[in-house]
Parts: sequence; structure tokens; C-alpha cells
Amino acid sequence: MSPRLHFFRSGRPTTIVSRSSQQVQPPLCLRLAPQRRITANEKPLPKAEQAGPGPNQEQLPHVSEEAAATGKITGEGGPDVEQGTPVQEVLKRDEDSREKAPKVLQEQVQSTSPKGTRPFSTAARPRQEAMISFEDSGVETSGHNFDLPALPLPANMHLKYRYAPIVKQVTNLLMRDGKLSVAQRNMATILNHLRTASPPTFNPDRPLIPGSPPASHLPLNPILYLTLAIDSVAPLLRIRSQRGMAGGGVALQMPVPLAQRQRRRQAVMWILDAASKKPARGSGRGQFAQRVAEELVAIVEGRSAVWDRRGSLHKLAVSARANLNVRGRVR
Repeated sequence: MSPRLHFFRSGRPTTIVSRSSQQVQPPLCLRLAPQRRITANEKPLPKAEQAGPGPNQEQLPHVSEEAAATGKITGEGGPDVEQGTPVQEVLKRDEDSREKAPKVLQEQVQSTSPKGTRPFSTAARPRQEAMISFEDSGVETSGHNFDLPALPLPANMHLKYRYAPIVKQVTNLLMRDGKLSVAQRNMATILNHLRTASPPTFNPDRPLIPGSPPASHLPLNPILYLTLAIDSVAPLLRIRSQRGMAGGGVALQMPVPLAQRQRRRQAVMWILDAASKKPARGSGRGQFAQRVAEELVAIVEGRSAVWDRRGSLHKLAVSARANLNVRGRVR
């Protein structure tokens, strides 16, 4: 049997404290939080003498009024808030609209005319007055590598005219199955090869077009290099077979002159045909463009077979020029 506890007989007094008298300590997060205590040297915050409007209770000015005030301070000039006809004046003239207008506007119409700014306007500043040119605006061009473009802009100042005409034409002829990005990549490979290649050696037996620059200047301008190679082998004529000119259903070959774009197209088709017949020296998606670039260099140096095709076509056109005097039979 456990021994009994005798509180009054123990040598050491025992104190029994009730739970209601125990002090409850706050949590640790509240005890560690810094508390600001006002000392005797500090003064309490001043109280507002008059109870004014609270936050977000004052009506802000209109955007146009605020811009006009800012422009007046900075001296740059803001919007003309006096521009336009106020709604109040419109309602004075139109009784039907005045009856359907809000009560606030009806009270303003009955009172005196609005003073100061005109927040309710039915008109705006015309766009023609807001559009100014570079010369009138006084924009400083200091620090620019190039001057600002002259206004109005020319008709060819467009995104699709950013490439040279011959570059765009050759790119379109290189394109297959509508893959323009592949054709543009091949065109970039061709121009890069012409830029990095060594200066060509001219062949006196294959003269280029008059006015061609020296050979050492061609790699500096790959577009000029490309233009010189294409225009030098471009044919001047084409042969058109016309039936019934000599009677009896016999077809005669008639030489027809070509325009510049037609001449370049025929020359590019010859160059692409000659490049496709060359043996490949490796694998990769840039091999055909590399062969086309080598064919262009061979044309400038007079080593390409495209010169023979051009010469044979011109000989046939010279022999067929007598057929121009033949008139067809009138039925």
C-alpha cells in the first residue's frame, strides 16, 4: 500500500497555487517583435485640426488638365483644353437632348455657363495639326551616323524593297517548293563565297560588259560581282518559232529582243543548269550554292560553258534575222 502524504506534518511547507492566478505568457513571435515606446523626450504625433477629406476622396483633375498644367510649368506647352464645344452649349440648343441628359448636366445648363476648363468636350484636336515634320519640330540630329530621311518618303522605301533587284530575282529562281528561307540561305552562301574568293583573272577572249571595274575590286562588292557575271552572259535575243509565216504550215524562227529582267532570268537559268551538272565534292545542304558560286567565278574568268550557249544563240539569231522581212499570208 502506498504511503500517505501529510501536508501539515511535512517539515517543508508546500504552497498550492491555483491555475487562475498563473500568468499566461504571450507567444515567442510576439515577444521577439520590436515595440516602439514613446519616451518622455519624444512628442506625440500632431492631430489634424480640422477633419478634412480622407484618402481617395478628392476628385483628381482630368488628364488633359494635368497635362496642360505640366506643360505650363515646363514651358513645353500642353494640350489645349479650351478646344471644342462643351456639352452644356449643345444641350442649350437641343431641348430633346437636354431632357435625356443626366441630372448633373441639366443643373449645369440651368446655372451659368461653365468657367475655366472644359472637361466635357465633343471635339478633339485635328490630326493634321498634331502631325509635324522633322524640320518644324526642331529635332536635333547630333550624334546620328546618318541624317533623318527626307519627307515625304519615296515610294520604294518599303520593307520588300530592302534587297537589290538582282538579288531578289536570283533568290526567287533558287527557290524550290516555296521554301524561301532555304533560297535566302543559299543566296547568302553565294555572296559570301564571292566576297571571300580571290580576285578573278579576266580572259581577253571573253570580254565582260563595258564599264566593269578592275578584278581586285570585285570581291569588295559581291552584289556587283554577281551583277557583272549575270549581265555578261545574258542573251540579247530569243528565238521564237512562228508557224504559217512561209505558207504550208512551215515554221520560221524569228529573233525577238528581250528586256533586262528577261535577259537576266535566262542567264540565271543557264547558270543553274550548268551548276547542277557539276559533280558534287561532298555532302551538305550548302553544296549546290557552292557550285553556283564557283560557276559565277568561272563565268567572269571565261571558263564556263554558258559562254558557248550564249554565242550559239546569238549566231542563230543573226542567221534568222532575214525572216523578219517575211510577212504571213493574209487569209
